[in-house]
Amino acid sequence: MSSAPTREVARRVFAAEFNDATYTFKESDDDRAPVYVLLPTGERANRVFVVGTLTETEDVGEDSEYWQGRIVDPNGDTYFTYAGQYQPDAASMLRELDAPEYVSVVGKPRTYETDEGEVNVSVRPESISTVDEATRDRWVVEAAERTVERIKRFEEDSPDEYVQMAKDEYDLPTESYRQAAVSALETLQEAETSTN
Repeated sequence: MSSAPTREVARRVFAAEFNDATYTFKESDDDRAPVYVLLPTGERANRVFVVGTLTETEDVGEDSEYWQGRIVDPNGDTYFTYAGQYQPDAASMLRELDAPEYVSVVGKPRTYETDEGEVNVSVRPESISTVDEATRDRWVVEAAERTVERIKRFEEDSPDEYVQMAKDEYDLPTESYRQAAVSALETLQEAETSTN
């Protein structure tokens, strides 16, 4: 009797780091093995959980509907999400939502290389939901905590295999991700101050 594969933890990550996560890998040769994207802070991610403001949607499909959603995090950085016939629920959400709207997206990170040789990263959504501001704010705090935890692990003297892989694959200062976490938290404080 085969047991169902356990679902991977959906990583909380700000767009600045997510968009830098251009290296993907599998941990086995099995065709159905999960594809991971390597976050620059040294964490593998097969799924991500992002929350932000959906600022625009567009049907970019040629022969059939293929929806692009643009989601902006509190720092003004952008995630792109794409949904078509294989993600019907997510596609219909993107079709029906009126931007701007707070949304949460759980999905798989996907990378693709442009004709110019640049690697772009997007989210292939498993689900898209509208959320309220309080939910968005909680996600910001959680994403900031997770980011800082990953950076601390990254800076340890004896890195684990994923941290080592990130150090080998990327030449990126983790300080910019710490700044992204801090500035996201600051936007929440500013919003709180202006409403009081």
